[in-house]
Amino acid sequence: MDWKECYNRMIVKDVKPDIDMANSLVKSSKNKLESESKLEMSDITTASKLSLAYDSLREILEALSLKRGYKVYNHECYTAFLKEILHESTLGDDFDEIRRIRNTINYYGKQITKEECEAIIKQIKTIIPLIKQKLK
Repeated sequence: MDWKECYNRMIVKDVKPDIDMANSLVKSSKNKLESESKLEMSDITTASKLSLAYDSLREILEALSLKRGYKVYNHECYTAFLKEILHESTLGDDFDEIRRIRNTINYYGKQITKEECEAIIKQIKTIIPLIKQKLK
């Protein structure tokens, strides 16, 4: 889905930039990433750890979009935001891949190994600082 389709389907709307909400989301994102780090990696916790890390990334993206004057109501449209608004095609592709993996776990019960989970969380922890830089 591209940015224009997100607009046409009213999944994205223009809003007044909300710095306070953006700052709150950054703090919440940090808390979720710290919570993920405190949770021991095991076959039982992989989905929870990935979900926390993903939510942390998504909240940083939400903060950035709000700061730029957009409210995004669909995770898929964050891919379009990264690619078309921020001109970060690679980050958009990386986020979309992570989003799809997270969806198969959350909505279809797919299991992932500890090694897969560690690799995805490492990727998320690489992306988050890149997005945070754009918040400044």
